[in-house]
This record gives sequence, structure tokens and C-alpha cells, in this order.
Amino acid sequence: MLPWFRAARVPRARSLLAALLLALTVLVAPTATASAAPVAEAATSRGWNDYSCKPSAAHPRPVVLVHGTFGNSIDNWLVLAPYLVNRGYCVFSLDYGQLPGVPFFHGLGPIDKSAEQLDVFVDKVLDATGAPKADIVGHSQGGMMPNYYLKFLGGADKVNALVGLAPDNHGTTLLGLTKLLPYFPGVEKFISDKTPGLADQVAGSPFITKLTAGGDTVPGVRYTVIATKYDQVVTPYRTQYLDGPNVRNVLLQDLCPVDLSEHVAIGTIDRIAFHEVANALDPARATPTTCASVIG
Repeated sequence: MLPWFRAARVPRARSLLAALLLALTVLVAPTATASAAPVAEAATSRGWNDYSCKPSAAHPRPVVLVHGTFGNSIDNWLVLAPYLVNRGYCVFSLDYGQLPGVPFFHGLGPIDKSAEQLDVFVDKVLDATGAPKADIVGHSQGGMMPNYYLKFLGGADKVNALVGLAPDNHGTTLLGLTKLLPYFPGVEKFISDKTPGLADQVAGSPFITKLTAGGDTVPGVRYTVIATKYDQVVTPYRTQYLDGPNVRNVLLQDLCPVDLSEHVAIGTIDRIAFHEVANALDPARATPTTCASVIG
């Protein structure tokens, strides 16, 4: 970086990093632990995380929803979970990547350990439903982390399809912000020590390097990536795409040019994206996804 350019950019970068550090400090501060019982009851009352649900002949596999960084098993899925339940799916969601004393905001722990939590959860869902395999739908980190489960923890034998909404499959540059970390001594170590789940998602991190070595996919699993060109978190957005057999990469704006969803909206409220999720889960009954899918 040229000295004059660095001088111009550093004050703005310093303020951005300061804001990030402030947020992280709040998150890792001691906090009273929230009870999980009301959360589980809230999900069941909306029709998902119902362990008495048995998959139908039309939808023979349960769907496991995997939230993104700072998300949780309820808030991330207040629209998509009922959307799938109303279409006859048995739907389940988990919390993963918890930090001690930090309620509600998850996906911050080491991602390899989060994948182990997913492994246990999928086994629990398969035992309860009697299904031989599940389908996984994940948002952001939740669309990428299951790849570790599939590649290194035996998940490929238990999963039929993985659908990622804005997944950071090859890490992220955060619009180039991560490239500034070396200019701020101690910041990178702070993030790695306090929120390893964030550090693991930086493009080029040891975790991402291990995850992508040897190819993006494993045999026997169908992959769908649904991205938006307005993503401001997983950047560049094309790095979300996977390469390999049984892969379908979809740009939301190719389906509906006027869809302005960014990183959060595509995984939480965008019914056009959710229609494409339904197509990915049941390709034999897929119907065209268009701007009109918002009312479907």
C-alpha cells in the first residue's frame, strides 16, 4: 500500500476497527446466562423443533437449519422455518458456537468445534425422525460450517443436500477490512482469542485453508449456493460459489433483478430466496423462482 494512501485510509479504518472491538468487548463481557427452555418452547410453538414430527413420503428427510455468526436457533429462522413447516417438512434448528456467559449471540466459537455440535445434533434429529439422511440449510457461517462436518466428521453419509444462503465458503475479506488487521498490533490476536469463530472466517485463515484443500465438495451430496450481489459481509460475493459436481450456484438477482436483499435479509426474510431453497430441497417438484415468488 502506498504511504499516502495508507495515511488517508488508516483513520477511517481505525474507527471501524474500534467499533468492532467495542462490539466484541460487549459480547465477551460476563453476562447472565439465558434459559434455553423458553427458546425451545418458542420454536416448537411455531411448528419446528418438534421431535414428534415424522417425515412424509413427499418430504422424507428432516431439514436442519444452521444459523449464522451472531445468530441463534430462533431469530435467524422466524420466517424460513414456518415457511418450510407449512410445506410439509419436519424442521429443526440448533444453537452452536456459544461462548461462556454470552447468551443469544452464537456462532463465535472455533468452527471445527461448532461442526462437532452439528454432528451431534444431526444424529439426534435422525434418531428422532427415523430418517436415514437429513438436508441442511444454513445462512452465512451456517452455510459454510457444515462443509467441515461433511468433509471431516463423516457427515456426507448422513446428509443428502446442503443449501447455503450467502455462505462464506472461502472466507471473507469484509470489503477489504481484514487486510488492515496487520496495521493494528494486537487486534488480530484479540479477535482470535476472544471470538475464534470470527478469526476462522477470514479469507486465508488456517481454518479456511484446511476446509478448501482438496476441493470444495464431497461425493454423494447435492450443493446449492444462493448469493446476492449486494452482500456486504461475505465479500467478494462470488467467493461464496462452490466448484464441483452436484453444485448449483445461484445469484438472487438473476432470478429477480429488483431484489435488493443484502447479507442479512437473504437469510432471514427474503421469500424469493426461500422459494429457491424449497426448489433445492425438492428439485423434482421445483417451480421457477421469479419476483412473484415473494407471495408464494
